Amino acid sequence: MAGSSELEYLKSLVSQLNEKIAALEAKPKGPATPTPAQQLRTILIGPPGAGKGTQAPKIRDEFCVCHLATGDMLRDQVEKKTPLGIEAKKIMDAGGLVSDDIMVNMIKEQLENNKGCKNGFVLDGFPRTVPQAQKLDGMLSARGEKLDSVVQLLIDDQLLISRITGRLIHPASGRSYHKTFNPPKKTGIDDITGEPLIQRSDDNAETLTRRLKTYHTQTGPVVDYYKAKGLWHGIDAAQSPKVVWDNLRSVFTTRK
Repeated sequence: MAGSSELEYLKSLVSQLNEKIAALEAKPKGPATPTPAQQLRTILIGPPGAGKGTQAPKIRDEFCVCHLATGDMLRDQVEKKTPLGIEAKKIMDAGGLVSDDIMVNMIKEQLENNKGCKNGFVLDGFPRTVPQAQKLDGMLSARGEKLDSVVQLLIDDQLLISRITGRLIHPASGRSYHKTFNPPKKTGIDDITGEPLIQRSDDNAETLTRRLKTYHTQTGPVVDYYKAKGLWHGIDAAQSPKVVWDNLRSVFTTRK
């Protein structure tokens, strides 16, 4: 009897071990796909020169998301002569504005094909109008996704003009410097590549005043749209870039 009982015990033990092995083998190998709570889908809103070009790459690197700057995306699509780029170029060559549908489809194409977007995105330069915001919501909803937050960088126009008229840009990367507030280590030279920096031709007070007026007219309704959804966060962009970053990061790390 004793031998029979020991045999039954060993059989039971083997059965339990086999079940545990099967359970371990069934677990996915490699890094798991981030859950929605770990992902980040945000929009960065701000007037030209408010610091979007400084902060968006930090968001990208910290949260492993893609930075979708719609102006750069549009130029890239046109240069590569993609179907969307060819369509957009025809419209621009005719003096028209690229349609909201084309812009939303460009964003959709990035979300579907850019591996860097698997954890989410920071969107910069879009939407500029409420209809664009609605189309973006529709596209994300069709993908089973939604925005986590919309962050607006707030700064006084006159301070902004003084900032931008001293701005220096590294064309290839979009990195920005300022002659007074954030100078490169070597005058006129990008810190990382050693390539020349430029000052954009439209970085002058007259052009900026017009652009800011357009920005405020367009942005007001978009901000109200996202405030009504409970997604909006305002951050004082007149502070140092480090303080602005700390405030931005707290928005994303304290999400529900």
